[in-house]
Amino acid sequence: MAVKLLIDMNLSPAWVAALNELGWNAIHWSDIGEPQAPDEAIMAWAVQNERVVFTHDLDFGTMLALSAATAPSILQVRTQDVMPQHLADLVAATLRQHEADPSSGALVVVDERRARVRVLPIQGFDL
Repeated sequence: MAVKLLIDMNLSPAWVAALNELGWNAIHWSDIGEPQAPDEAIMAWAVQNERVVFTHDLDFGTMLALSAATAPSILQVRTQDVMPQHLADLVAATLRQHEADPSSGALVVVDERRARVRVLPIQGFDL
């Protein structure tokens, strides 16, 4: 099953076109939900709709760790420049490399040097 992405409000809607162009199924939260919705609502929608949450927000990883949840998977970027022009190829390469991880429950953290994968549920808090 191909990874389907839900792009969080803290990332530009331009990510939809960039990721779809690279072959990924991506939607932005602003197209389907309330912009002010709490992270818990975004996570619940992602679980119901089998989407990986793509975010720049560190709170998602913390919520996964505190709840010991096994879903949704989170793809988190940790860079200053989070625009697709800068990161789309890296994000797509990470998704290809770790495609099985997000679909089975994982926190995938990407920065400009590497990607790290934590299988869910997360044990410990060294995010």
